[in-house]
Amino acid sequence: MKALETDLSIFQKFAFEHAPVAVKFVFSKPEGIERIDRPAAFCEMIGIAQRRDTPFYFTKSDEDCYGRVVLGMEEAPVIAEAGLLGERFGVFAEPRANERIYQYIPKFAKDTVNYVVFSRLDALTFEPDLLIVMADASQAEVVMRASSYSTGELWESVKTPVLSCAFIYAYPWLKGKINHTITGMGFGSKGKQAFPPGLVLISIPWDKMAMMVTNLEKMVWDLPAYSEGREKFMQREERVRAEAMREAELELGPLS
Repeated sequence: MKALETDLSIFQKFAFEHAPVAVKFVFSKPEGIERIDRPAAFCEMIGIAQRRDTPFYFTKSDEDCYGRVVLGMEEAPVIAEAGLLGERFGVFAEPRANERIYQYIPKFAKDTVNYVVFSRLDALTFEPDLLIVMADASQAEVVMRASSYSTGELWESVKTPVLSCAFIYAYPWLKGKINHTITGMGFGSKGKQAFPPGLVLISIPWDKMAMMVTNLEKMVWDLPAYSEGREKFMQREERVRAEAMREAELELGPLS
């Protein structure tokens, strides 16, 4: 794996309660990284990484849920694709509703990912494919604002009721898009208590990281409009609107 070059230390300035986690999807066995010592679901790997001081990897036999399907390590079993599970769990009214979601599930190409490496950010030594941040709403606003600060890109929150791991990991990697979801809203991860509920989980793909770092360095994180109170905010809004109107009228003439 390529050694770490991207400086992601700015994310440490948030002082997140739950540490950011880096993820790498690899074809060949990673050298110098320990293998996980117990089976776990794909969604649970984030919490395991947050509690460990050193990176680890897992392979097909270490994942004990349907993360193996999302990773392209095996095909989805017929009982899943036929929708026979969701109705029994009470997630869907009928198998047909459960079956329909499989058209939306992003998956890695078959046999292209044989190992997945996780590391807490402060122990990171390799170039990550994803950086996963677990934030409260105020922190998440800053992170997501950085995603559109220089580009105007749409904020996306995409997931299905089950197989949330597909949208934490595969969706941002395959689409090159930052995705955010709310912890406690995925069936399997909620049942397994993989995450504290009510946090914003943000997945940042590698090709967005440099832009995010640059924007976080340039941005004002705590905007005055957020802390000055409603009355001062309304006054600020009126001033800004008036300034913008004057600029527009210089170009276009009087505007009603």
